[in-house]
Amino acid sequence: MNTLFKFTGEHADQPWLSSNDGVMGGRSAGSATIGDDGMRFSGTLSLENNGGFSSVYTPGNFDLSDAEGIRLRVLGDGRTYQLRFHSDAIFREGWAVNFAADFQTTAGEWIEVFVPFSELEQSWRGRQLSGYTFNAKDIRRMALMLADKQAGPFSLRVAWIAAE
Repeated sequence: MNTLFKFTGEHADQPWLSSNDGVMGGRSAGSATIGDDGMRFSGTLSLENNGGFSSVYTPGNFDLSDAEGIRLRVLGDGRTYQLRFHSDAIFREGWAVNFAADFQTTAGEWIEVFVPFSELEQSWRGRQLSGYTFNAKDIRRMALMLADKQAGPFSLRVAWIAAE
């Protein structure tokens, strides 16, 4: 197992930026904070103005070609989140294809979740795509997203993220 983010020590200051549905007129709010208990991705999901998503991401260049997938240790709220990646696949000029898989959390319980690269689905702005190849050697962004169409507060704590 190759730990990518431990959210303490040397990894505690690596940026996780937010991108919410406000980019398209929505009213959801979410962000990541890193503390002694790991990274906390939290906020409020709103369905107003056809919104309904909140995400945090870290840009970077990751070569995960030796891995089968990603393992996360999370403390959730019972909601279904997504692990998302951008690689070198481009849908339209300047727009990366999203490769994503859902994972279910258990309210109030730390669990480990494994997301195999073989189960990633392709999309662009919520529209399913096909014909693109996920390149684990050239990952340019890793993200966590909530888009479960349930308005209200959310919270996901992440202790670590590892490739295996």
